[in-house]
Amino acid sequence: MANGADQHTERARDSAARAGEDGRFSAAVAAVTSAFGDPTRREIYLYVRTHPGSTASEVGTAFSLHPNVARHHLDRLSAGGYLDVSLERAASAGAGRPSKHYRAADSPEADPTVGLVGQRSELLVSLLAEALELLGPEEAERMAERVGEEYGRVLAEKMEPGEGQRSLRAAMHAIADALTAHGFAAHAEDRGSATAVVAEHCPFGDAAAAHPVICAVDRGMVRGLLQGLCRAGDVPIPVVLSSRARGDDACAALV
Repeated sequence: MANGADQHTERARDSAARAGEDGRFSAAVAAVTSAFGDPTRREIYLYVRTHPGSTASEVGTAFSLHPNVARHHLDRLSAGGYLDVSLERAASAGAGRPSKHYRAADSPEADPTVGLVGQRSELLVSLLAEALELLGPEEAERMAERVGEEYGRVLAEKMEPGEGQRSLRAAMHAIADALTAHGFAAHAEDRGSATAVVAEHCPFGDAAAAHPVICAVDRGMVRGLLQGLCRAGDVPIPVVLSSRARGDDACAALV
């Protein structure tokens, strides 16, 4: 009887330990989701790690963001414990107000939640791709493009007031900067009367190669950004997309 009771107690203890580990893992995932759920925020974190002491203005310049938008991302990372903040006054500022300077928290590599960031992104993209495939090729293409277009419009709305109604060429150059901030490493190329945005890197990684339908998200983002920046409303803007995942020489959007 005593032996049976001991075994029951040990099983209960093991079960409680596993529950505790699951709870800690869930909390870690929740923390990563809150802090790094936005792809721009992940890139900003990596930037600050390599540029300690950065200010919101400097981050905004690096990612073509308004300083207030950059500050929001930085403060979210700080609230999650991933960045340390200090108030410092520049030597040339005289008696002016000190600025917030951001640095990666001590030993961020030792934080197990940071290691989940890349894995989580890859998992989400892979699940998205598989979900799209269930819709069938035509509906999946429409759905992916619609999602990208809506997100592109949201991005355009976040740009500084007064920057609307750009020319098509100026808008394409702005779009290249916006896509670069989202991990595409893009640049604009003027090709006679047309302008192309060429992406040197795909943030969707291997998932796009395995599921080329994801490339429709890129086309939608470009179209949504164009509609917002050029104030085209619901007027369709033709975007020709080439994709390495589909056998083309480069990933580019031509308008």
